[in-house]
Amino acid sequence: MTSLMVEARDVWKRFGPVDVLKGINLDVARGSVVCIMGASGGGKSTFLRCINNLIPFDHGYVRVDGDLVGYREQRGRLHELSDKAVARQRAQIGMVFQQFNLFPHQTALQNVAAALIRVRRNPKAKALATAADALARVGLAHKAGAYPSQLSGGQQQRVAIARALAMEPKLMLFDEPTSALDPENVGEVLTVMKQLATNGMTMIAVTHEISFAREVADRLVFIDDGRVIEDAEPEKMLLNPSSERTKQFLARLL
Repeated sequence: MTSLMVEARDVWKRFGPVDVLKGINLDVARGSVVCIMGASGGGKSTFLRCINNLIPFDHGYVRVDGDLVGYREQRGRLHELSDKAVARQRAQIGMVFQQFNLFPHQTALQNVAAALIRVRRNPKAKALATAADALARVGLAHKAGAYPSQLSGGQQQRVAIARALAMEPKLMLFDEPTSALDPENVGEVLTVMKQLATNGMTMIAVTHEISFAREVADRLVFIDDGRVIEDAEPEKMLLNPSSERTKQFLARLL
């Protein structure tokens, strides 16, 4: 078992004539928390989606728990995985987006159970029991029967986290999970994320929540113009960034 949960090497991604990622290298140790920061359009979210192959990259490779993402290696050459194999890989990586993407016609419990039934082929009773446990982990056992329209933004995002946790992922990815929330709802989502970190979940979070990054992250990574500009312990980067570009970015946040 490798000590690295994520190993990204020379990852490039182009949209049309524009290189959005320009050779990203990043290692994430098992059980660690890495927060990625950077200006809009710098490639943060694109890179996160490359990790679970929601966006296929053009060059380089990503390994999660030692396995190549989206490819298999045979006789020194890479071959694309089938759609089914990619789906199996993706099911092991939890992803939480800015928007909650809940089914409005289903209860919180049904939303969490849906992937267990459709992707994992769990019997309905087992899926609902697992979903109930996941809702309890995010403090929403009492909202199992509520529909998304009956939940606050923070509660909806916690349901989305429970949905990812129910799949028992080895890695959790968060793409600015609090950016769509009212200020009063941000804390409850960050509290759940802190609990996951305390329990040893490997996490990569794109976030501008400085206090969360300072308290929970093992490392901060600053991405700008498709490149990793700086990678350091939170206090070191926040108090004494080594790059001028990082200083300029942090000056607007701190």
